[in-house]
Amino acid sequence: MKRYIAAAILLALAAGAADARPYQEMFSNRTDFSDEEKPLLEKLDFQQGAIKLPTAKATLNVPEGFYFLSPEDTKTVLVDIWGNPPGAAADALGMLFPAQYSPTDAGSWGSVVEYSADGYVSDADAATIDYDDLLQNIKDSISESNTERQKQGFPTVTLVGWASAPHYDQSAHALHWARDLLFNENGNTQHTLNYSVRTLGREGVFQFDFVAGLEQLKEIETAVPTVTKLVQFDKGMAYGDHADGDKIAAYGMAGMIAAGAGAKVAAKIGLLAIAAAFLKKAWILVFVVFGGAISFVKKLFTGNKTPNA
Repeated sequence: MKRYIAAAILLALAAGAADARPYQEMFSNRTDFSDEEKPLLEKLDFQQGAIKLPTAKATLNVPEGFYFLSPEDTKTVLVDIWGNPPGAAADALGMLFPAQYSPTDAGSWGSVVEYSADGYVSDADAATIDYDDLLQNIKDSISESNTERQKQGFPTVTLVGWASAPHYDQSAHALHWARDLLFNENGNTQHTLNYSVRTLGREGVFQFDFVAGLEQLKEIETAVPTVTKLVQFDKGMAYGDHADGDKIAAYGMAGMIAAGAGAKVAAKIGLLAIAAAFLKKAWILVFVVFGGAISFVKKLFTGNKTPNA
């Protein structure tokens, strides 16, 4: 009897585990991949189902409409396929893609998945933040940094506005927003999209940063309600499990929006190192924009050690 019970448990665990597929199976209805694309796609395992992410103390439950790539496969996409420098994939736990696209498709988009163990982020101010005022402050900081960008020979950047205004999903403890950015290089202008989703946990923040063009905004907006519910924190690690004595993040909701991924990356590897080239999807330079807003971010990172009531 014990054998049968053990076998049943193993079967149940297998049923809930991630399902990795080769590209031929993931895109079984596709016959249009070129000879250049096939060797790159051969390197990738397309995963669906329950993806365990021990670093984040969470599981990512990936449904059929999406697929997940491991950190190693993420590096292949960001560096080998999309042409970013190796450091672009340094902290990634993986990437999430809509199932209708392969990473080699010209119209593809995906989200880099990361986790920041900065501590518990209070959502007490979520309903009272003046997002228009916050937007103007970020715009001013970016504008001030353009003078230095020009001196260094890099494109100037303008934050046009919210492509999608910040919204906090109380039930999922997930915040999402999008910025419309305009890059100007030698008189040529290019809009790009910076869409971010943050899911709050007891000990930190699960991060989704979308690599996409502004023309893909509607597709991403359709996907976001699903994305905000993909994260399942381990037992005792959910946002609602917060207890007195837990580590508290040095920023609130407004600081998280102002910083995005950019300030974190800029602090690690340097503003000019990130802006080495104008790369595919302008993803790296999106980070540079918010590296220029560090002075503003510091005002929001006030070092508060206790959450607001």
